[in-house]
Amino acid sequence: MTAPAVSSLSCPQCGAAITLRALDQAETVACSSCGSVLDARDPNLRVLQVYEEAQKFTPQIPLGTRGVLKGEKWEVVGFQVRRATIDGSSYWWDEYLLFNPYKGFRYLTQYDGHWNDVQVVKAAPTESVSGRQPFVTLHGETFRHFQSSTADTVFVLGEFPWRVRVGDRAVLRDFVSPPRMLSEEQTPGETTWSLGTYLDPAQVWKAFELPGTAPTPNGVYANQPDTYKPIAVSMWKRFAVLAAIVVAFGLLRMTTASRTTVFSKSSSFSPARPADSLAYVTPTFTVAGHTANLVLATETDVDNGWAYFDYALVNEQTGKTYEVGREVGYYHGFDSDGSWSEGSHRDRAVLPSVPPGRYFLRVQPQGQTSGATSISYTVVLKRDVPMPSLYLIALVLLVLPPAAMAVRAASMESARWKESDYASTVSVPSSGDEE
Repeated sequence: MTAPAVSSLSCPQCGAAITLRALDQAETVACSSCGSVLDARDPNLRVLQVYEEAQKFTPQIPLGTRGVLKGEKWEVVGFQVRRATIDGSSYWWDEYLLFNPYKGFRYLTQYDGHWNDVQVVKAAPTESVSGRQPFVTLHGETFRHFQSSTADTVFVLGEFPWRVRVGDRAVLRDFVSPPRMLSEEQTPGETTWSLGTYLDPAQVWKAFELPGTAPTPNGVYANQPDTYKPIAVSMWKRFAVLAAIVVAFGLLRMTTASRTTVFSKSSSFSPARPADSLAYVTPTFTVAGHTANLVLATETDVDNGWAYFDYALVNEQTGKTYEVGREVGYYHGFDSDGSWSEGSHRDRAVLPSVPPGRYFLRVQPQGQTSGATSISYTVVLKRDVPMPSLYLIALVLLVLPPAAMAVRAASMESARWKESDYASTVSVPSSGDEE
C-alpha cells in the first residue's frame, strides 16, 4: 500500500497536533490528547463534542499502525470503545477502523481477547423465524439469531467516515454461523448490516507486528469456530472404518473357528472326603491343529453351596503345565422381598495359545453343599473357540476417543449459547438446518 498523504492540523480545543490519514473520506476526528470530537470537513476542525469522561482507553493497536491482513495492506485510523448493557451487566468491546485508499474501510473488533474482521455488506439479508428464534439468510448461508442489545459509544479516537460522538446509541442484533457473524445496527436514521469473520488473535498480532503475544481469549465467543467439531467428525469417520474392520474380523473368526471338543468327562465327589483323596488324572487326549485357545468349561449341580476345582493341563511330551483354579457357587432362598438367587452352576476359563500335542488333565475338586452327600460335575475342553467379548472390547476402546471429542464439541456449543438470548431454550442446530 502506497502511503496516503496525511494532513497535520491542530486541535482547537487543546492545541495538540491532529493527523488526518483518510483525508476527504473522514467526517469526524477525535483528538488523541483531549478526546474532543472534531469536524474533519471543516478546515478549522470545528469542535463537535468535548470529551468529559474521566476514563480514557488505550488501543492495543496504536493509531497509524500499518499491517497486512488477508493479503491486503491496512492502516489503523480510528478506535472506539462501545458498551452494551444486558440484564444489568455491562459488556465492553473495542472497534478499530482500518483504511486503505484503494479498498476503503473495514473494521477489527475485539471482545475479551476475541477478534473479528468486519466488513459492511450492501445487500440486506432475508429474515425468517423458526419457532422463537429468528434467522437470516445471506448468499445462501443461514445465520441464527444470537443476541439483541443496545450499545453506547463511550470513547472515540482518530478518524471516522461518519459523525461519531461519545454517547451515540444503536440497537444491535447479532446472527451467527460460526466462524461468521452477521450484525444489524439500527440508529434513528440508518440501518447497517456487517459481516464479521472470527480471527485467531495470533493472526492479528502477526498482521500488525505487535509486540509480545496476543492475550488468550476468555470463554467461547458467539461466532468462535468449534475447533473440536471437525476433529470429532474426522475421528468418527476413522472409527467407522476401523469398526468395520473389527466386525469383519469378528465375523470371519466366528464362522471359521473349529470349536472342537477335545475332552469331556462327568464325575462326582463327596464333600466330606479330604480334598487330597479326590484328586485324579484323566486319560491322555489329543489337541490337534494349530496353536489355539482351549476353553475349560465346568458345570455342577451345587445347590446352596460351592465347589472349587484345581486344574492342571499337562503336555505329555514337553511337560509344560497350564494351571488354573475355578470356583462354582449357587445360592438361593426367600426373604421379605421374595425369592432371590446368586451365582451360577457353570464356569468357563480360557487357556490362550495352547499348541497341539498329547495332554492329560489333573483335577482336584472340593466343595460344600446343602442337603446333598455328593456333588456332580462335568468338565469339557474345547479347542479354537471364538471370543466375541474381545471384539466388543476393541470396539469400545475405538469409540472412546471420538466420543470424548464429540463431548468436548458439544460442551463448546453449550458454552457458546449460554451467552445468547436463548440460553435455556435453544438446542444448537446443525449447520444449514433452517426448520
